[in-house]
Amino acid sequence: MIRDIGRGIGGMKSLPVTVVMAMALGGCVPAGAPSIPFFGAYFPSWLLCAVIGILGALLVRVVLVRLGIDDVIPARLAVYVCVAAGIGFLVSIVSFGR
Repeated sequence: MIRDIGRGIGGMKSLPVTVVMAMALGGCVPAGAPSIPFFGAYFPSWLLCAVIGILGALLVRVVLVRLGIDDVIPARLAVYVCVAAGIGFLVSIVSFGR
């Protein structure tokens, strides 16, 4: 069945089908993920963004505890996870444009 993909009418090779399939594979070229050199190794950028997001959420929590707002937040875990994700996404967009 796979051998019949490039065959046209009458069992002859179909050049347009082959060209379209080759062009479709052009999107599979590895463009490379953004990475950060750290102590001689390359780490993915999302890892740095996640750490910055977690540290930012901890900072936001400290500020909210000092203001007395932390006690009235419903579903604190979900709120702080969303804050960490938001900060991580913002850092990713600003730093790497992705």
